[in-house]
Amino acid sequence: MNCINIINGLLNDGEEEDKHELSSEATRCQIVGTVANKEAKKLRFASDEYRSLSREELLQCLMQCDVIVYNITEHNDLIDEATWAISALHSEIEHFGSPKMFILLSTIMTWAMTKPADPDEPDIPLTEDDYKRRRPHPNFKEHTSTEKLVLKLGKTSKLATYVVTSGLQYGMGENIFHFFFKTAWLGELSSVPVFGPGTNVIPTIHIHDLARVVQNIIDRKPKTHYFIAVDDSKNTFEDIVKKTVLKIIKNIPKEDAYGTKAITVETDLLYLSVNLQTESVFLKDRLNVHWECESGIVDNILQVVEEYKQTRQLLPIKICLLGPPAVGKSSVAVKLCRYYKLHNIDVSETLSFECTVCVFQEELLEGNEKTSENEEMLISAEAQLKTLKNNMLLNDGQLDDRHVMHIIREKLNSKPCRNQGFVLDGYPKTYTQAKELFHDENMEVEDTRSTIPQYSKVLVPDFVISLDATDEFLKERVRSLPQNVAEEMHYTQDEFTASLAKFRETLAEDESVLDYFDYLEIHPEHIDCENVDTVEKIIKTVGRPKNYGLSPEEMEEERKRKEDERHLQLKQEEVEKELRQRLENDKMTALLEEWNRNMAEVKKQEHELLETRSVPMRHYLMKYVMPTVIQGLMDCCKVKPDDPVDFLVTLLIDFISRVLFNNILFLFTLCHIFFTPFQAEYLFRNNSDD
Repeated sequence: MNCINIINGLLNDGEEEDKHELSSEATRCQIVGTVANKEAKKLRFASDEYRSLSREELLQCLMQCDVIVYNITEHNDLIDEATWAISALHSEIEHFGSPKMFILLSTIMTWAMTKPADPDEPDIPLTEDDYKRRRPHPNFKEHTSTEKLVLKLGKTSKLATYVVTSGLQYGMGENIFHFFFKTAWLGELSSVPVFGPGTNVIPTIHIHDLARVVQNIIDRKPKTHYFIAVDDSKNTFEDIVKKTVLKIIKNIPKEDAYGTKAITVETDLLYLSVNLQTESVFLKDRLNVHWECESGIVDNILQVVEEYKQTRQLLPIKICLLGPPAVGKSSVAVKLCRYYKLHNIDVSETLSFECTVCVFQEELLEGNEKTSENEEMLISAEAQLKTLKNNMLLNDGQLDDRHVMHIIREKLNSKPCRNQGFVLDGYPKTYTQAKELFHDENMEVEDTRSTIPQYSKVLVPDFVISLDATDEFLKERVRSLPQNVAEEMHYTQDEFTASLAKFRETLAEDESVLDYFDYLEIHPEHIDCENVDTVEKIIKTVGRPKNYGLSPEEMEEERKRKEDERHLQLKQEEVEKELRQRLENDKMTALLEEWNRNMAEVKKQEHELLETRSVPMRHYLMKYVMPTVIQGLMDCCKVKPDDPVDFLVTLLIDFISRVLFNNILFLFTLCHIFFTPFQAEYLFRNNSDD
């Protein structure tokens, strides 16, 4: 089995070969290769992928392969590696187990300075026959040297070498033309820059066709070793940009190109400035290439744009929000549009915007220079504005359903809505409106036997979200609105009650707007707004955004917003912490005050208790002790002993002895009354020492 080694080749970053050819080749060979983007997912057709190999390891891998393809068209850093690889393989020829093929994909910039063979006829294209006359751009001389080396070292039977000089590659996500495709998809710029006059002819080739060229060389092993790979187009730079963006072209000097977002790499401007008319004569005569875009990017722009969207997953997200009044559809729509970067289609705002645009166009065209094109646009704007005004006069200031349908349908069919998607807010309201709004005008007469209505896949939403809540919940929400807001939204009590009743009645019809989507197999997602986070639930249903994400300006704004939110959160946390501290301090102060009050009360009660308990003691002392002490002091004064204290103590001891003896006799008497003589005597003996 053959093994093809592609070094940062045609199939990097999402690029794929033609599926039919790839499936047939899968039975004959294995594809391995190095990967430039280390974080990229493994390609489904690759048997193995090499990352960060040393040259010794890489050489071992190359020796195991039968075909080696090096792509240096847009990878200048690989020129040195390609030169090393062909030299290393040539030095190992004696160790080849089987013949090998080395294919170098180079760039048409190696022909950039080549002059026409006949100066009098500059439109005659250059071909492979002019190979020896080719002159590279000064910045691409290394490419030319690598081409010569590859062809020089391939003059052996064991190592066949080929050089394919490729035009600017397009298709499958774009690279060199990416800025213009992105500008067209976003639709944000009023004009698109073209560097210089834009009349230079750019040789191009679709990436699939270039892959087919490589495959043909592998299969056929032609005797010719140098090929120019370009399609048949002779498109100028301006032709390509105009067809891609469909906007006003603004020519700017080349020296000002670096101030735009279009040029991020220096070589991009060189590629876009090349002016060559080339033709792939050997390619058509000696290979059998089944072209996919032989006529070029301009003629196949619809296919290329679709490939660009699919490869980069730039797919529109189309959402329809339905539900009763005051359920929150508009606020949810705004949040979804901000998250998914979609276009909000609110009926009232869209109608108002349409009238404003008509007036603005009329005023703008009247002030501009009169041309046939301007006059036609002015007549159209005047007619449209007049039609809208007349219809509003006939319907009490409101547009009828037919005009509303037309305006909303135009909005859905606009380029921004078709590219990024939309959120349709609260419309359509009935089955009939839905059928007319999403009807495909390009279809033939509708089949009356079919139960499925004919519809436009471009206009019909991918997700239908039915928001709901109880009547009481909705009425309470309306009652909480300020009076002026309620009046502006026609949510006064009578108006809201009538509107809510009409919605419930319409939804209960035999064929409601929800039934229409059920017929189309777009089953509505029902969400109860009272119990869940509505936006979060919808995001889980719809999935991740399918766009470029935030621009650098939006990322900076988002960073500032998050920083402000963080500062606000920190401030709130600090305030809450301070409040909690204050509450804790207040609580501790209150507890301390209560503790002090309780302690004071306890001390007061203790003092009162002690006072109460001390009264009998004072009475006893006054009655029995104090008279003895007074008498002892008086006797001491009379006797005048040498030691008054000792005299007084002796007197008090004598007094205490008499009292105790009297108490003992009293106790003994009580014992004889209440106890037996034996018990009384026992008690008296045991307590006589006391």
